[in-house]
Amino acid sequence: MNYILFDSTVRESLKPFTFTRPVADIRFGILTIREKWERYLGQSTSSKTEDYLSEKFPLVAGGNNVFINGACLPDPELVKNIMGLKKGEALLKSGELIACATGTSLQLTAPEEYDAREYEGELLSLRHTWEIFSRNGEALEADFELLTKGRRSAPISDTNSVINPERIFLEEGAKVEYSILNASSGPIYIGKDAEVMEGNMIRGGLALCHNAVIKMGAKIYGPTTVGPYGKVCGEVSNSVIFGYSSKGHDGYLGNSVLGEWCNIGADSNNSNLKNNYAKVRLWNYASERFDQTGLQFCGLMMGDHSKTAINTMFNTGTVIGVNANIYVPGFPRNFVPSFSWGGASGFKAYLPEKAFEAAKVMMARRDVAFTEADMNMLKHVFEITRKYRKY
Repeated sequence: MNYILFDSTVRESLKPFTFTRPVADIRFGILTIREKWERYLGQSTSSKTEDYLSEKFPLVAGGNNVFINGACLPDPELVKNIMGLKKGEALLKSGELIACATGTSLQLTAPEEYDAREYEGELLSLRHTWEIFSRNGEALEADFELLTKGRRSAPISDTNSVINPERIFLEEGAKVEYSILNASSGPIYIGKDAEVMEGNMIRGGLALCHNAVIKMGAKIYGPTTVGPYGKVCGEVSNSVIFGYSSKGHDGYLGNSVLGEWCNIGADSNNSNLKNNYAKVRLWNYASERFDQTGLQFCGLMMGDHSKTAINTMFNTGTVIGVNANIYVPGFPRNFVPSFSWGGASGFKAYLPEKAFEAAKVMMARRDVAFTEADMNMLKHVFEITRKYRKY
């Protein structure tokens, strides 16, 4: 079978992160959703996504195509049901298409046009940006079991103070010295060649993915994920940081999600709780308004390639788009459109040519090329977000 992960209508509610990736490439737990599916299926997948993303994330056709909703997380029961689908059959959950077998066709049709049955099992899926951090603990636990089952951790140095060592797993090449690791509230996973420098206090769950670094003297509260090649320091609580992003200095980040290639300046902080303790509203690209999250704690949602200067402050429930550069002192408004340059005193458009110069330099530092596909994708994001910039 040829498995294709498709973007459902929840893609709009998962922006700004889905401006620059299919839904399945969101990191949630230790792995991205795609990486989870590929481990369960034992083979690679491709995506059916927006046309402008297809240059970077191409669809691969096969003779026996099975489409899977890219917002859904796999588990053994769901995978078993999907692998048993025959051409023309589909799985639904509360009327929503979860998976279907289309044979040679690359077209998805309405659920009622398939020989469909309701999936009776439990289903974990992403529907809103804030669920990436608020449900990260569930995903992290599942990934920890998936990645470590039947395996033995690399040795944990006896310079560390450790609680619940059976819930701590170090991959080959991971380095952890002179730190406190408490896995009583959730597992701690340290990826290949990742490093926890001296003097850190970590309360799980934590996923520190391959080649990521926690610098000296950090305080990490779970469930928190730091993606590949990420860097963190200061105080971080219940946050998800995608790959190649840095919060490398003191300051607070809580109940937040950062995309890839982001940088948070030294001594920057976000609020995650309103002074009146009210539930937080957050900008939703699907409804184009501030919607109720139902959460009392909700911090910062920041799209790919966005950056802040030192001493930047963010109000509770702030959404920042792609390629924003925030450097003016004070609190910027709690919705900053993509390709914006400025801060509390106002913004102007951050033109793509200037933004691409910064992206090329940042990516080259990690030996990653800024490709023509990246450029074309971000140019499109600039155009489709133009309506949000009033400058």
